[in-house]
Amino acid sequence: MSEAATVEQTDEQGEGIRIVRLRLPAQAEFIALSRLALAGLAEVAMIDEAMLADLKLALTEAVSDAVRRTGDRREGSVEIRYELSCSELGIEVVDDGAGFDPGRLPTVEGDASAGDALGLAIVDAIADELEIDSRAGGQGSRLRFVKRLRHG
Repeated sequence: MSEAATVEQTDEQGEGIRIVRLRLPAQAEFIALSRLALAGLAEVAMIDEAMLADLKLALTEAVSDAVRRTGDRREGSVEIRYELSCSELGIEVVDDGAGFDPGRLPTVEGDASAGDALGLAIVDAIADELEIDSRAGGQGSRLRFVKRLRHG
């Protein structure tokens, strides 16, 4: 991957949904870029500071786990899709690492992927919805979480 990040913003079908896609090298030093993109969207959506702090934590855990599964490889990548509507923010993190066995998610109790399990527990505690699965062929993982926005 020659570029550090690519960003695309669209408003699908004029429905007020903003979509931003970010593709980053699977390296820990690029995690901050995912947080900066989130902060920009939070400003547009007028998300309060407390909720933004929670969302940044969830995103950091999701992207850190993706980087860990990818093995912090120079050629690996992590894709992040932010989908903002007037009522919710959805964030999807896709990696091209080892993936999960969909029938057996990592647990905190002493296995090699305990870091993943703790990260998933944090995301689950913050999110209103959480989906986790492996990509086709078991190469890579997909984590999507949604936070409902409360305004007013």
